[in-house]
Amino acid sequence: MSRSSEKIQRLLEPSDVSAAHQLALEYLNSSFAHIDDLHEIDKVLLQTKARSSELQRQLSASQQSIDSLITKTRVAALANLDTTRGLAEDRESIENEMTYLSHELVSSLSPSKSEASPTLLEDIETMHRILKELESVRAYVAVIERTLTLSEGAVAQSRNAPSPLSKSSTSEYNRLSAFVSDVVQTCDSVQDIGSVEQSLHLVTFVRRIRDKTWLDIKGIFSAKLTSALEKLQWPMPVDYPTASVHDRKSFESAFRDLILLQEIGENIEGSKNHLEMGFQGLYPLETLAHAISLRFKYHFETERETNRLDKPEWYLSHIMNVAHDHRPFMDAVIQRLLLGTKYQRVNAWQNYITLLIPILERKLRRTVPTLLSHPALLAHTVYQALIFDSNMRELGYEFIVSAEAKKTEEKGGVSSVILWQKEWFDVWLEGEKKFAEDQYLEIISSSDAWHIVDDDSNDSDEHKLSRSIAELKATNSSRRVKALVEQVTDRYSPLPSFAHRTRFLIHVQLPILEQYYSRVSSSLDAFETFSSALVRAVPGALGVEGAKTDSRKLTGGVEGSQRLCKALLSARYVESAMQRWGEEEFFLELWTEINHRAALRTRAEMHPSLPNSADHQSSKSDAPECTIFEELITQYTKLASRAEDMLVSQVCGETEAALKPHFVAITTPKDASDAQHAHDSIAVAPSLLPSIALLSAHPHLPSQYTSDCKHILQREILFRPGLTRGQFRTGLAREQARSVHAESELWAETCQAALRTSRARAEGPWARLLVAGRLLGLGRQEVDRAVKEVLGGQGDGWEDALDAVASLGSGGLGKEEVKTVLRLRDDL
Repeated sequence: MSRSSEKIQRLLEPSDVSAAHQLALEYLNSSFAHIDDLHEIDKVLLQTKARSSELQRQLSASQQSIDSLITKTRVAALANLDTTRGLAEDRESIENEMTYLSHELVSSLSPSKSEASPTLLEDIETMHRILKELESVRAYVAVIERTLTLSEGAVAQSRNAPSPLSKSSTSEYNRLSAFVSDVVQTCDSVQDIGSVEQSLHLVTFVRRIRDKTWLDIKGIFSAKLTSALEKLQWPMPVDYPTASVHDRKSFESAFRDLILLQEIGENIEGSKNHLEMGFQGLYPLETLAHAISLRFKYHFETERETNRLDKPEWYLSHIMNVAHDHRPFMDAVIQRLLLGTKYQRVNAWQNYITLLIPILERKLRRTVPTLLSHPALLAHTVYQALIFDSNMRELGYEFIVSAEAKKTEEKGGVSSVILWQKEWFDVWLEGEKKFAEDQYLEIISSSDAWHIVDDDSNDSDEHKLSRSIAELKATNSSRRVKALVEQVTDRYSPLPSFAHRTRFLIHVQLPILEQYYSRVSSSLDAFETFSSALVRAVPGALGVEGAKTDSRKLTGGVEGSQRLCKALLSARYVESAMQRWGEEEFFLELWTEINHRAALRTRAEMHPSLPNSADHQSSKSDAPECTIFEELITQYTKLASRAEDMLVSQVCGETEAALKPHFVAITTPKDASDAQHAHDSIAVAPSLLPSIALLSAHPHLPSQYTSDCKHILQREILFRPGLTRGQFRTGLAREQARSVHAESELWAETCQAALRTSRARAEGPWARLLVAGRLLGLGRQEVDRAVKEVLGGQGDGWEDALDAVASLGSGGLGKEEVKTVLRLRDDL
């Protein structure tokens, strides 16, 4: 129908007149392109008329066929419409019949027909299903009854078993075990019993009965051993040789029966239960440990005064004492009883302690959650647990660690109950960090934090020899920070895991050193601020109390120098301490492990205060050449150098300022009476005394003296005002040269008295000035050889000649400088 309608629509479409005109025009243009082609127009016109008549005839025929097709199509459409109506009526009738039939087939058990009675077929199916369930229940109950009967028989047989125990004494249990194995095998072979991880409840039940039966049998023989132990005063330390022969025989007989029972059980079950335990605990030793457990519960898990959260060392010491007191009995008696048995290679004392350790682990698991809100008690408990583990290892005990735990470098011990529980460890670590920060703030806030004290009494003789006298002093804060860092080291050094040690180092120990560095550095920043023209109060400066203090008093004079000296000594002291710590075995081992383990190395590389091992890697070895504190040592070294430079600049600036009147005085002409007095004796100019007194009062550094020496040498000798050089030079008068010599010696004597050191050490920083002064002040005959070698000699002989005169070699003076000094003498 659709095709006929499409065909009719296509035929009824009107003709395209414009297209016909276009085709005619194109035909005329192509046929009569030139005027010469018009002679054929008549022929073309005749052909066109003939073609038009033919097309008109075809059009009439096409119109007749269209009318006929329309008529046929209408007739077919009416017929199809009648057929469709008939089919619709038939479908409605079929649907009504299907609804009726489906309603008739609905079961009476359907909710829509809950009041109707079930059909006979349904009754038969229900009874058949109930019958199958009853048969299954009967078989199930029969299995349970058989299992319980065998269990009771096995327990009864064990009660009447003679000593020594034999395999026949457990024949009933053998039957029980075989029956349980058959049940398990049968149930496993049944299809569709559940997933692989899930088994029938019956299997679980019979296995539980079998295991309980074995525990009851073991309990019977353990009760015999307990009775024998009571006669030996167990759990008190046993004096076995003094016990009666009967008591010893009873004990040994009960002990051997339990050992034989364990051997029989392993033969029957294939040691399946012991594999689940993780280690093989001997039955007799379990009985011995049970008595200890009961006493432990009485003292430390009840309301008695011995059960205190703040005294974990009490119950840890109790187990430690038990392990120590019972060791002779284990080594001498129990180990002998194991000879000739399957367990003769088992260390009795090790096995016994392994059975006692769960007592402490259970206590810690119950106690620690209560301590999480008390950081001090938690830290004390962890520390005591670590001490207990360390003491047990010293006694020779090796903690049992599973293969999975060994992958995480766990070494076992009761402390692992806390350390390997991430939440507990994090709480403990945070508590230790808070305690260290509080201690640090207390140190910094102390009124005498920045007082300089002599640390000579706290250093070993070997260390004293390696340090200068100035470095033997320190501030109270630096000493206390050093003690605090060492205290933190003592707290975490017993940790068995390097991962835990690394976390302690990064989160607790390094922040203390970083904060102290920042504090000293900010103090130097404050000093520079007070020294500037724009003075403002900076809280926290070394020794500064309040913001209304005069800035010149804070940064000038001896008081200002002492503040810089405090910063210098604090940085140097902590730097020296870190150098010693870095060479200690504990930190060397920790740093080696950090660099060998990728996880620890990654964590260390993320911390800015730990050195980058790649920058300090040796070409021949994977081990880094630096220590763990190398980065902080570098920072503290720079900090100390900064403080020293500021101190040198401070002291030298004030000394040079004090020397200005003196330099003016020595260039002022003197009258005749003063010149006559100068010939009689060499006296120190009064204008020099203030600068000498100022230098004596300031802190003393060799670099400071070197700078002062250079300044005095230049101003008083090399570039002294009032002198002319060249052909018409005017040198120093004899009394002036002697005065320069006396002043140079006075500077060295002042340094010696201030440092309380030897003359040779005091002359070192002043060597250039001393050599120049002695060349000027000594007589002509004494310096004659030096003059010849310097002014006329060749090679390096002039230095030997100077050494013979000044006893200091050249003192650091160049040959040209020596020539300049000699030319200032008026007798050359």
